[in-house]
Amino acid sequence: MNFSYSFPAIRGTQAGRDFYTVMCPLKLIPKIFVFDEEEIPAEYRAQRLMNKSRIPDITNYILENPKDYIFSSLTASVDGELIFQEHSNGLQDIGYLSISLDSKFLINDGQHRRAAIEEALKIAPELGEENISIVFFHDFGLMRSQQMFSDLNRHAVNTTSSIGILYDHRDQLSLVTKEVISKIPLLDRYTDREKVNLSKNSPKLFALNHIFNTNCRLLGKRKGELISEAEKEFVTEFWILLSSTINEWQQVLKKQASTRDLRANSIVAHGVFLEAIGIIGHYLYFYHPDEWQNYIKKLKHIDWHRNNKNDWQGRAYSHTGRINKNNQTVQLTANLIKNKIGLSFTEQEQKTEDKFKEVYTFGT
Repeated sequence: MNFSYSFPAIRGTQAGRDFYTVMCPLKLIPKIFVFDEEEIPAEYRAQRLMNKSRIPDITNYILENPKDYIFSSLTASVDGELIFQEHSNGLQDIGYLSISLDSKFLINDGQHRRAAIEEALKIAPELGEENISIVFFHDFGLMRSQQMFSDLNRHAVNTTSSIGILYDHRDQLSLVTKEVISKIPLLDRYTDREKVNLSKNSPKLFALNHIFNTNCRLLGKRKGELISEAEKEFVTEFWILLSSTINEWQQVLKKQASTRDLRANSIVAHGVFLEAIGIIGHYLYFYHPDEWQNYIKKLKHIDWHRNNKNDWQGRAYSHTGRINKNNQTVQLTANLIKNKIGLSFTEQEQKTEDKFKEVYTFGT
């Protein structure tokens, strides 16, 4: 083997086969892993097709956090000649791995990271001297690669969006959401910080991602956007007033009602209500900045019971009684609440309302 890549490496064994963990400069990643499988049928590929919409987010993560980004190892198969040179007799599993330049490389886990690294290097080539670890498996003919991909992902469990928010210490919306929760006893005590959907018997009333999504609608912002001090102050004041205004929430806080009963009997214990309130809060922030509190206080007098079918059926829940949260039902729920507290519709809201009434009237 005259021409080869050479990496500092550690050798290990799994299922009787040697594998190698190496340190690789980022600048080599686009050169080593050059492939285009999009035109190859799935049964002949060793990976799922790349979701290209994910790449800009990962690329921006690298570029915006050059001092503290972090990546887990890539996992790859190699069809080619590998030679491991031990450091010494006493360190037989530490040494250098040489891989022939004409080898075929295939990523089993990390294709989106590879693509994002390539894009980041175009903008910040100085990152090329930094390293990422790669776990190499020797796979003649790449016959085992499909099974390796299946095995690597078989037991993977995606983290919930709530966990992502909880552990995010950069995103301002996440930080504001967590700060608000910590300041308000009701939210602090009854927000589940891990789950995204609460079971009917959960002792919690809210999920962290519900509060976060409500704040997104409240400020009209998305994850990653900057938030002003005035907006932070508004979010805090809004939640403080909202928490004290919803009678059903106060009953839970005072142990006069259970979270289970509230979920079963009222829409105020569900994400569709929270996000609808976020839409209303956003409207008030821009159109009634000096009197928004007066409108929020009117929520105290609305009948939120799920058996109030005239108001909530077809909006917050379907004809089967199942709570249904999507952009349309959130908006329809917000429309009715706006109507009840004396707020006018925007042009788009009016169109949504007219369409709903046309379909709903025809259906009934």
